[in-house]
Order: sequence, then C-alpha cells, then structure tokens
Amino acid sequence: MEIYQLKVFLEVARCLSFTEAADTLNLTQPAVSAKIKCLENEFETPLFKRLGRRIELTQVGEYLLEEGPSLLDLENRLVAEIEEIKQGKISALKIGCMPDMLSNWLPSVLYEYRRIYPEVQTKCVQFDAVEPLYRAIKTGEVDVGVSDLSFSTFDEISETAIGSVHYSLVVSSSHQLAQRPWLSLKELTDQAWVLPPEGVPSRIVLQKRMQELRLNLTDFVRVEIVDATSLMRTYLLQGHYLGFVSDFEFQMECETGLLRRIPLEEFALSTPLFLMMAKRLGRALGLAGQPSGRGSLGLNPIRQFVAMVQSQPSVNQGHSQKLTIPKPLNGPLATSAVPKVPRFQAPKFLVRSGFASGTETINLTIGTQNRTIQTVTAGLIIQRLGLLEHFLPREGRYSGVQYRIQWADYSSGAPIVAGLESQQIDIGVLGDYPLLLSAAGDSTALATDTRLISFVASNLDGTGNDIIVPQHSTLRCIDDLAGRVIAVPFGSAAHGMVMRSLHHRQILNDVTLTSSDSASPQRSDRSSAQVDGYAYFAPFHEIAKHKGQFRPLLHESLDGLPTFHGVVIRADLAEQYPEIAVAYLRSLLAAQYWYTTQSMATTLVSRWVNMDAAIVAKTLWASTSDRLDVVYLPETQLRTDWLQAHIHQLGQIAGQEHLGRINLDRWMQPEFLERAIAAL
Repeated sequence: MEIYQLKVFLEVARCLSFTEAADTLNLTQPAVSAKIKCLENEFETPLFKRLGRRIELTQVGEYLLEEGPSLLDLENRLVAEIEEIKQGKISALKIGCMPDMLSNWLPSVLYEYRRIYPEVQTKCVQFDAVEPLYRAIKTGEVDVGVSDLSFSTFDEISETAIGSVHYSLVVSSSHQLAQRPWLSLKELTDQAWVLPPEGVPSRIVLQKRMQELRLNLTDFVRVEIVDATSLMRTYLLQGHYLGFVSDFEFQMECETGLLRRIPLEEFALSTPLFLMMAKRLGRALGLAGQPSGRGSLGLNPIRQFVAMVQSQPSVNQGHSQKLTIPKPLNGPLATSAVPKVPRFQAPKFLVRSGFASGTETINLTIGTQNRTIQTVTAGLIIQRLGLLEHFLPREGRYSGVQYRIQWADYSSGAPIVAGLESQQIDIGVLGDYPLLLSAAGDSTALATDTRLISFVASNLDGTGNDIIVPQHSTLRCIDDLAGRVIAVPFGSAAHGMVMRSLHHRQILNDVTLTSSDSASPQRSDRSSAQVDGYAYFAPFHEIAKHKGQFRPLLHESLDGLPTFHGVVIRADLAEQYPEIAVAYLRSLLAAQYWYTTQSMATTLVSRWVNMDAAIVAKTLWASTSDRLDVVYLPETQLRTDWLQAHIHQLGQIAGQEHLGRINLDRWMQPEFLERAIAAL
C-alpha cells in the first residue's frame, strides 16, 4: 500500500464522493478511481459500496478510515524529525494563523513560550485565507493553528476555545460617525464600505451574520473589495470608508487615534478564539502524560505550547467579562465564579461554501412589553441585537429552514395571554399574574396550553407594583380605599397585586376596580376625577410620580410575596421544536449578560423606548445602577415556591379559584433553561 493511495482513500471517504475528492486533490476522477481500485485489489476486498450515484464505506473501509490517518501522522512526523536532525535542531514548533493573529496576538504568546523553552525552534506560517490554514493543519504542514472560525465540521480536526474575539465597525477618527457610541448595520446601508477578500475570517463572520438577519452586501450602496486586509487602511483613512474588523486588526492605528472602533448592535457579543490541531496528533499527545520513544522529540513542543496557552488567564478569558449580578439572585448566572459567559457561535468554516436552501418556513410571533423595563432582556434587547436570529438552530433537521420572526409589543400582559390562547402568539413575556392566567385560562375558557420555561426578572420585597394617588388626595393607607374607585390594567401583575392586597385587608368587595384604559393620570381632570387612584407596575408608577404629581399609597408589600416576570411558550411549539425554545433562552441569557455588563446598556435602552435613562437604571439592575435603589434584578431560575405562594393567595379570591387547578409539575419545564445554560 502506498501512502498516496491512502491519502486518496481518506479524501474519498471524507467526501463520500469521487468527484469532490478529485477536485480537492487536483486529480481527475478516473485517476482517483484507479487509486481506489489498486488499493481494493491489494486488500482483496471492496472499500466502498456503490448505491446508484451514492457510495458508502464497507466495514473494511470504515476500519481503514479510522486507523489510516495515524499512518499519515507517522509519515509527517518522521519527515519532520528527520529534517530537524539534518538541521541540527533539538525540536521545533510550527504555528499557522491569519495575518491579524500573527501581527497582534501571537507575538507576545511566542515571546513567553521562547522565554520558557529557548531550545525549541518556532516557525510561524501566515495564511491569507482560511482554507489553506485548514489544509496545513490536516496535512501536518503546521502543528497547531489559531483561528476565530470553527473547524468542527471536519472530523480530522480538534479545536479548543482559548479566548474571545470581538468584531466591530472601524472608521477614521475624522469620519462623521466617529463619535457615535453605538451603531447598527441597518443604519449604515447608505455608507461606503471596504471589505477584505473572500476567505478572510472577518468577511466570513460578517456575511454569515448578515445572512441570519436577512441582509446582503447588495443592500449597501457601495462596497469595495480589496485583495488583502492591510489594503483597507488607505480606504479607511483617505476615503472615509467603513470597515468591519476583529479587535486583533488595526490595533496600532486604533491605539494612536487614527482609527476608531464603534460597537455594532448585531455584534454585541464576542466569538471564541480556537486553538486547533489534527485530531490524531491530539490523541498522540495525550496532553496528560509523556509519550515515550523518539516520537516525543516532535510532540513535546506542541504539548508545552498547548499547556501554556490554556493556562494563561489573559488568553483564556480574552476580552470577555464574567457575569456578576448582585445578590439576592437565584438564577444560574448569579455567581461571579461562573467562568462561562454567553458568546456568539463562531461561524463554521466549510471547504465548499454555500448555504442549504429548504422549503420549510417556521413562523414565530413573540409578545413583549418593551416599555416594561424589567422585561427588556426577554424582548427588546433580543430584538435590537438580533440575538434570536443567531441562536436559532440551522443544522440537522433545521438545515435550510427559513425563520420569520414577528415581534408584537403590548402595554400590558392581558393581550399577550389572549394571543397565546388564540395561537396568534407563540412566546410570551409576562408578569406574575398574567403568567398564571396563561397557564389556567379564566374561569369560563378552556385552559391555555403553555409551558413556563424561564423567569426574566424578580423583586423579592414585592414592590414592583404600586398604587398611586394624587399628591392632594386625602387617602393615606390602603384601608382608606374602601368605597373608592381604583383604575387598574386588567389582567396585569398590578391587577393581581391589587386583588391580593385588598383581599388581605378584607376590603376587596368594598373597592371598585375599573379599567385603566379609560382612566389614566394623563387624561383630563374631568376623567381623572372619576377615580381615586391608579395601580401600576414598574416603571409606570415611577413615571407617573414624576410627571403626574402622584405619590405612592403602598410603602411595602402587604402579603410579603415577591414579584417576578417570566417566559411562556405554546406547548405544541415546545414539543415539536424544543431546539427553538432552547435558542430563545440562549438569547435571553445573552441579553441579560449584555445588559448587565455593557456600560452603555441603560442609555441605549432609554433611547429605544424613549424613557429617562435614570428610570431604566432604577427599574432593572445594570452595571451603572444604584444597587440600593434598584427595583428588579435579572432572574432566570424558576421558583416553584413563589408560584405556589401566588396561586395559594389568589386562589382564595372569588373568581380566581381556577388558578388552584394549575399543575406546576406539568406547566414548568426547567429542562429548556438547563440546556441553554449548558450551551454557554
């Protein structure tokens, strides 16, 4: 058996196509067929089964596919070590990467490596496109490779995440957009862009993300493609073009102030940085023990380099931050000891580019309450940053699936509950009382078949809802409400709080509740005179106090129950497409991480909803919030005890007895959140 025959076999076995293997090996198809025939004659057994136009491996073929690469590794190692001996070298390490890594990330890493292991001869091999790097790792031309694209589609390559990469817009410091703190691709279609050639990671990352968001380069009025990333500099500085780069590119120009990076909404999270090697080489390394024999001459430098890179905190953590949310919090991201943070998935490099096209279209309608600030991480932020489009499944049974996402924004939870019941809404973001209504329906309707998959935010002392009265009102405590009229948004968390509070004081039957749709602090004095107070959920009672000269009537929760918001999904959708439920929760975790770690988050949210940034920061905790004054904390973990307490107290109220029939074991499905967290 010749080594080259084995190489041809392995390529055919990988592609399961003589034509594709011939293209890859730069051979004719008859030449490939002849090599395989010679190999089969030598073994006296077929290696492939022909099934029409398709081929499959025989049992012998599968064995050769599994064991054959070790022979190629041995050949490559022998040739390399013989060359080292000829040159008088003790050992050598060859590292492959793209130009941006070689210019900015790798030098400091290599300096530290050579300081520790001065006897090792290192060689850096630069590749201008990803495919040559892949081939070099596969054939042993380089020992290890560094890339911000994933090679996980190739069985012969192993990869380990060793850091993070951020992508952003880059412009000249004199560009008209240079002082903008945050931008969106959708705002930039009328600008001139300069991009590197195909095969460069930043170009692949940009176009993959644009495909998720149903954008195309043709949507931009002018796009210049240069032959190398380095050529972009002139366009950026002299032509005032826009560029899209990783934080490894143009570092010197940004540090000296010639260029400026601007975050993009669509690239709010980082992506992994990978260290890669041939899988067979990784097995030979062991990485836990020392291989014996002369083979260790070539393996030790690789093992040492991998161990050093993985042990450096600055490399392991990259530019990412650990999520730190103040206590008390019961969610799975509540501890600063959690080393994993939400990141975008790195695009997977494919030898043959192109995206699968399919005929199935999945429609998703998500009911949100964007101005209810405590829920923005479950709706508005996911929508603005395009997080759901990124995390939706697109492989396996979802290969080629087209998604149509519609965001439906409401002022309270009642219409979302109705939309879930009529199947016009697939996923709903709701406060505590409407959450329960979505599980039980009302006393006359059939039960809405939903599943509770996550919490979103919580308030332990129950002050997320309030009753407000005019400053001149004579009402001083809740007992004064007997015989009065209170306006409430029916079916909301505030409605549930009012019923519980009045029932707790045994005056529920003595107070008239009217819909706040027909009476609000913003309406005329004549209309406002018809009611004595208003029940609101955060942040609207805070806004009313500032703008309407109102004061709170309640200063603490009368029943001691926490308030919370959560996410429900239609049961049939969760059962048929569980991966979509997980994808939504991955988006939620990413949105919470972004909101709690991005210093601009409250400012951006305030602009998106046209609300004072101080109220945003006070309503939902962020890195810029005053911890002592905040109303809600981010929350994901489902709390059975909280739900049972709400059901118990509401179930005692006339007309709410049907809530007691909620089967929490069936309704709550925490396994979706567990899978989302595991995918971080």
